Amino acid sequence: MLLPRPHDLLWITDRSDLQSDTPLPDWVASAWRPALPLVVRRDKRADGAVAVGIRGVNRLQRAAAWVAPASIKHLITPESLVVDVNTLLRSPFVSQQPVQALIALCEQRFPWMWGVTGSCAYALATDIPVMHAESDLDLLIRCSQRVERAEFSDFYSLLQKLPCRADVQINTPAGGFALSEWLSADRVMLKTDTGPLLVDDPWAVMGQCESAL
Repeated sequence: MLLPRPHDLLWITDRSDLQSDTPLPDWVASAWRPALPLVVRRDKRADGAVAVGIRGVNRLQRAAAWVAPASIKHLITPESLVVDVNTLLRSPFVSQQPVQALIALCEQRFPWMWGVTGSCAYALATDIPVMHAESDLDLLIRCSQRVERAEFSDFYSLLQKLPCRADVQINTPAGGFALSEWLSADRVMLKTDTGPLLVDDPWAVMGQCESAL
């Protein structure tokens, strides 16, 4: 099985596999079940447990937990949800604007790995209608090597033509940052496993960042 990365969706066998330093909210017992995925989040623990987020039935129902790698039985990556445009065309949510936007993006060729996250990814992976008319499209681009701002200009222009608003996070080996922020500012907020950092260069964090906490 792949090593879980932020934004991946994973499934566990039983609710007892969830670990938390504090009691989980009461809604977890009633609104979440092992048939539903957990969302990998950014955090780290000395014992190697995977940080996950639990989604409830509404936006206010979110909780943080941990799971042992051995308890993971299935995993879906953001990239795997857009690998086949025919799967999107057969989706029960094909008429929703975020899915229409994904179909349009699948017709393009990009020099980087990309995928879908957020409510659209959750809906595609579960067939649960968590999207609505005003839902944004959350995208993830993985860039292990430095990419200059100018290389994203055409892609960013394409996003403005999509049928819904799109938010893009660029993932580097050190963390993730918002594409829109990077294109409009000299420094960006890099989300890492140990907290947010304000950086000049998301690919060269050491010696060029300061804590934003």
